[in-house]
Amino acid sequence: QVQLVESGGGLVQAGGSLRLSCAASGRTFSTYAMGWFRQAPGKEREFVAAISRSGGNTYYADSVKGRFTISRDNAKNTLYLQMNSLKPEDTAVYYCAAGVTWYDYTYWGQGTQVTVSS
Repeated sequence: QVQLVESGGGLVQAGGSLRLSCAASGRTFSTYAMGWFRQAPGKEREFVAAISRSGGNTYYADSVKGRFTISRDNAKNTLYLQMNSLKPEDTAVYYCAAGVTWYDYTYWGQGTQVTVSS
C-alpha cells in the first residue's frame, strides 16, 4: 500500500508559478506510475499529467502542455508538478495518484488547493 501526501498549493496571481510535491510512503514508490489530477468546483476530476515508473515517459493534458512539467525523484519517494504561466482556469484541488500504469490508478492523496487570481 502507498500513502500519498500533497503539498505546495496556494494562492498565486495569473502568470505566476507553483511547484507541487507529493510525498509517498513505503519503499515501492519506484514500482508505480504516478499522475496528477485536478478538480475544480462543480466539475469532474480531470487528468493533468502522468509519468512512468522510471520517469522516462511523460504525458500531459492538452490544457497544460508547455506550461506544466511532471517529474519524480525515486530516491526521495517524491513526485513533482512544476506549474508555470498559471491561469485562473487552473484553479482546482490537485491530487496525486499512484498506479500500475499511467492510466489506471489505485492510490490517491488528499489533495492540495491551487487558486489562481486574475
